[in-house]
Formats: sequence, C-alpha cells, structure tokens
Amino acid sequence: MARSLHKGPYVEHTLAKKIEAIKASGKREVVKTYKRASMITPDFVGLTIAVYDGRKFVSVFVTENMIGHRLGEFAPTRIFRMHSGQRQTEKSSGAPSSGSAPKAPAAASATKEK
Repeated sequence: MARSLHKGPYVEHTLAKKIEAIKASGKREVVKTYKRASMITPDFVGLTIAVYDGRKFVSVFVTENMIGHRLGEFAPTRIFRMHSGQRQTEKSSGAPSSGSAPKAPAAASATKEK
C-alpha cells in the first residue's frame, strides 16, 4: 500500500540534513547511509550515496529516473549464485556447465559450403 499523499515522501531527517549540507557546500562527497527505506527525492539527483546492504556499502549514483524509488532498491542484499538443479548437473557431469559453451556457428559453415 502506498504512503498517503498528505504525508509526503519518507526521507530520514538525518539523511536529508546530510544531503542539504553537501548541496550547500558544492563538494562531491559520498554520503554513507543505513536508511534503505528513504525515498529518493529531486534533491538527491547528481549525488553518490553509499547504501548499506548488510555487509558493505554499495555506491549508488542518483539519476532523474530514480526519483520516487527507495534507496534499498539499488543495493541488493542477496547475491544469486546458481539454482540447486544446476548444482546437481555439475556434480554428475564432473565439469562445470557454464551454459554458454563455445559452438561453431552454423551460418558460417553453411556459407563456406556454397
């Protein structure tokens, strides 16, 4: 469910103060924050914000297309490695299957025959 319009977007007040201070100084500093739930407002555009993902800070350069989204959307907390079914086929074949094995192009061999 969306946030009520009369309340406005949720931005943590400490983060908003940091953004205002950097905008006023004109410096290109990275703002570190743990506030993943804060919404990106037009004040954030052009700044780099380091968002904590639970392990490290992920640098996020804010563009106009990001306005209205949350900071946490751009710093994923989970890393996908592979499906368990892929792990089973690796063990049975003995060699890691990359899925993009180099193959001879069929179109190139067909043109050579003509």
